[in-house]
Amino acid sequence: MRKIKLNYAFLFVITALLFSACKKDGDTVTVEDIVFDDSDFAATDWTADTHSKDAEPNFEEVFNDNEVKRLDIVISEERWDIMLDDMTNLYGTFGGGSSGPGGGDFAEEDPIFVPGEVFYEGKQWYRVGLRFKGNSSLQSSWQSGILKLSFKLDFDEFEDEYPQIDNQRFYGFKKFSLKNNYGDNSLLREKVGTDVFRNAGLAAAHTAFYTVYVDNGSGPKYFGLYTLSEEVTDTVTETQFSDDDGNLYKPDGNAASFASGTYDEDEFVKKNNEDEADFSDVLNLYTILHDDARTTDAAAWRSDLESAFDTDVFLKYLAVNTTIQNWDTYGRMTHNYFLYNNPDTDKLTWIPWDNNEALQDGKQGGSLPLNFAGLSTDVWPLIGYLYQDEVYKAKYDAYLQEVIDGAFNVNTMQATYTTYAALIEEYVEMEEDGYTFLNNSSAFQSAISELKTHVSARKSAVDNYLD
Repeated sequence: MRKIKLNYAFLFVITALLFSACKKDGDTVTVEDIVFDDSDFAATDWTADTHSKDAEPNFEEVFNDNEVKRLDIVISEERWDIMLDDMTNLYGTFGGGSSGPGGGDFAEEDPIFVPGEVFYEGKQWYRVGLRFKGNSSLQSSWQSGILKLSFKLDFDEFEDEYPQIDNQRFYGFKKFSLKNNYGDNSLLREKVGTDVFRNAGLAAAHTAFYTVYVDNGSGPKYFGLYTLSEEVTDTVTETQFSDDDGNLYKPDGNAASFASGTYDEDEFVKKNNEDEADFSDVLNLYTILHDDARTTDAAAWRSDLESAFDTDVFLKYLAVNTTIQNWDTYGRMTHNYFLYNNPDTDKLTWIPWDNNEALQDGKQGGSLPLNFAGLSTDVWPLIGYLYQDEVYKAKYDAYLQEVIDGAFNVNTMQATYTTYAALIEEYVEMEEDGYTFLNNSSAFQSAISELKTHVSARKSAVDNYLD
């Protein structure tokens, strides 16, 4: 791993001059509370390859599986306080448990963006939009008094306020998520789960391990080992499909179950083409899915369904998801997936997202069994209806075999766990109280052993199911 040295004392003399104090508007923190009087600067580190929108996404540089890289985030003390005040408004006192604002429920609003600096390999990215991110993981981390919070980075969020960063990119990428590996003692689940989906030939985000240091006025502080994730709304649709012009949805809420009578455009959140109030592709899928032809003329129903929905992609996704055991998504939860209308096929296509709960039996009733026993078809018809159809069930079964022979092969996965564990171990051991979810020094190695046992158990489970 390459090391970088930053003169933080000098840096904060400069940032102290650049950043001004920000006001608060009662109990509510908004972007209007930020004073943007630090616009007199030159983006001296800017190059076409590293900062320009014209650069192609550099996956080799940013998402290197063989190296743990380092990101430094620098935020003025005043703006850091705005972020913390906003979190207090959303979730109550830091470390205060589930009492206070939020009442144990997810906040309706995302945390606030503030401008900050990002440093990587000796280069600076300017006035990057930075905010905390997450739902249950963010709330639980905050209320437990753990400051290792996930971040969202948007490199041109504040381009209107700072013309110097117009269309600023990080090696061709506009946005990232820095995920804190909440509740995962192995710190591998997010990365490995996503890797398996991609290795199975499905569209999914690239990920990589990064150490994160945050300087909010007192020098760089190690916040821990994070998983950097490519954003579906940024480069996934751009690079893994022919183009990114199709409708992209991030469903969340009852309508995301596709149960009869739940259709609600507000719960199919558009991530692009927002000005076009056209949800006809989603509505068409609802209509076909629940058409009486499913039970009266299955062949016609399949033909209609396949004209609107990429059933092959969904069945392969389903095979991967049930094999690796991932409960925090469709089938248990009405979130953590995207739908993209693939311009090449004009079909809605499934994209998995947020896999930190994968590779374990799971919570909230646990991961779905391979035969979906106990699943309510009325509640989860995309799974129930397709599995009840003999043609689709046969395809699903074939994909299960493909998964355990390929993307989730026992020998391959156990070697992967060994390699990744050795790669990140020293950075895991560097995590400190208040910035870690590990309760003791042996928790990491125990979690790695559990992952290795898990993949063998899943091979046996699939073999028994197919027999």
